Amino acid sequence: MNSSIMDSSNQLDSSIAVDVVDTITEQTNIFSEFWTSIDWAKIISVVTASAIQIVFFTIFFYLVKIIGNFFIERTFENYRKKKDISTNRLNTLYNLTKNLFQSFVGFFLFYAILSAIGIPVGTLLAGAGVIGLALSLGAQGFVSDIVNGFFLLLEKQIDVGDVVDLETVSGTVVDVNLKTTKVKSFDGTMNFVPNRYITIVSNKSREDMRAQIDIRLSPDTDIDKVNTIIAEVNDTLVPQYPDITNPPDNLGLINLGNGHYGIRIVIFALHGHEFEIQNAFSQAYVTALTKKGIEIPVNPLNVIQ
Repeated sequence: MNSSIMDSSNQLDSSIAVDVVDTITEQTNIFSEFWTSIDWAKIISVVTASAIQIVFFTIFFYLVKIIGNFFIERTFENYRKKKDISTNRLNTLYNLTKNLFQSFVGFFLFYAILSAIGIPVGTLLAGAGVIGLALSLGAQGFVSDIVNGFFLLLEKQIDVGDVVDLETVSGTVVDVNLKTTKVKSFDGTMNFVPNRYITIVSNKSREDMRAQIDIRLSPDTDIDKVNTIIAEVNDTLVPQYPDITNPPDNLGLINLGNGHYGIRIVIFALHGHEFEIQNAFSQAYVTALTKKGIEIPVNPLNVIQ
């Protein structure tokens, strides 16, 4: 009885082993047939041709980029030699032109590479159109940036190098494009402002800036003598500062508040030079008045302990 059971078990194990071997052999044959059915020569030729095309397109568009940048550089260099064109405006148009050119080159290179690989670009563009239509509501902000940026450039509201106040952001404009405007704050912070949020532009670089100098005087000071000394300083210093657009204007004796009186001089200069001129003239006025015996009152220093 036991011998019969053991023989039956051995036969079952042998049957299972044979089935496993047959299955593995069948799978191996299928894989072998699949492997041998692959046209490796054709695949290698297609991959090689695609790689050659990609290398060719990369080199071609790289040369196009170099040549295009060269012509852009030369064109704007010629424009910079003309004195009737704003430097800030030229820098703005230069950055915009270069960015647009590089974007076009990158787009066509990407298009060429996809075509070389065999990806149907036309179908992708059609699909992208459908997706774009579906996402049109989400792209409203992007469209607003482009439209607002276009009018910022068209109306010449902002140029590279201008000092501006954009409501909550103040500083020097570093770059202007159709999507964003880069403004570097005076503490070094770089602000990327989407153009759709630019509603009020206070441009401090388009008009001459005022340098105001107030000189306190004692009540018994000889005003005529003070005016003469100030005029002598102006005659000496004004020729040294070609950035002065409107010569010093002596407004005479004025009330400075808190019971103090003094002389106020106003000078207009090109943007960015007003503080330099204010400091230079203030020091020169005080030095000249002191040498001529004019007393200039000062506030006592209060030290809080």
